[in-house]
Amino acid sequence: MSVRVFDSSEALSEEAAAHVAQLISDSSGPFHFCLSGGSTPKKLYGILASPAYRDSIPWERIHFWWGDERFVPPTDPDSNERMAREAMLDHVPVLSENVHAMYREGTAEDAAKAYESLLRGVTFDLLLLGLGPDAHTASLFPGDPSIDETGRLVVASIGAAGVKQRLTLTPPILNASREVLFLAAGEDKQVPLAHVLNDSYEPHKYPAQIVARNAPSVLWFIDSAAAGGL
Repeated sequence: MSVRVFDSSEALSEEAAAHVAQLISDSSGPFHFCLSGGSTPKKLYGILASPAYRDSIPWERIHFWWGDERFVPPTDPDSNERMAREAMLDHVPVLSENVHAMYREGTAEDAAKAYESLLRGVTFDLLLLGLGPDAHTASLFPGDPSIDETGRLVVASIGAAGVKQRLTLTPPILNASREVLFLAAGEDKQVPLAHVLNDSYEPHKYPAQIVARNAPSVLWFIDSAAAGGL
């Protein structure tokens, strides 16, 4: 595991964009990129779609996936898919068949099963994750049974109290990723980040540990505000 600290969230996002673009350029064949929701990834997506990168990235080779999603249609303001489309995907020459959305009509359980069928045999070249104030990542929340999942790749869950029903990938596929890039910015990430990196292994208290300490290659990009608790 490697940790890099940046002076600001803007500097973090710029370096993350350069890192992502380089990974894609250095690859050959299909590149499986699993996206995250959140304000920091949104900045990253906007940079990747900017003139600095838009024309140099081989977008046609990239398959886009999501690590979690609120069970809402992409027209909903809370949709991670909608955010990624508005920030990046609608502005770059991606192939529509390479954008694999989690949401589909029906029940959340049906959507989870359908997404799992698409994911069988897929290994992410890059998995982008965030960190919640309660140390959750994807939609693996403290105490959620999905933290212990060893068979299914996608489950439907409620997560924290008051949170809309969600779909989330589970540890077996998250931890199989070739590289995991965690992005954490802001003072509200100080405490959870310190717990995840420094405390004893208790993934039911600090769910991000289950990826941060088990995936084969983990890189943290954090800003100085988030690093204050280390």
